Amino acid sequence: MPRYFFHTRIAADTLTDEEGVELRDPDQAWRVARATIRASLEDEGSDPRLVAAILVVTDEDGDVVLEFPFAEAIADLDDPPESGEGTLH
Repeated sequence: MPRYFFHTRIAADTLTDEEGVELRDPDQAWRVARATIRASLEDEGSDPRLVAAILVVTDEDGDVVLEFPFAEAIADLDDPPESGEGTLH
C-alpha cells in the first residue's frame, strides 16, 4: 500500500510528518486528512492561526496529492464523521 505524509502548514511554518501512514488510495488520504483536521480543531480550536492552516498530503516521492485547508473542514465541522474515518497515529 502507498504511504502518505500529512504536513501542516501554518503561515510560513510547516510541521512535517516524518512517519506517514499506509493508505489504500488518495480518497482514503482525503478522509484521513479531514479527520485529522477535525481532531486538531477539537484539541487546539482556540488557536486562531488554525483557520488559515493547510494540511498538505504528499506521497512517498514527495509529490503533493492534495491540500486541505482547515477552513474547509471548519465549514462542515457539524457534519458527523463518515463511517471508517480515522485519524493519524
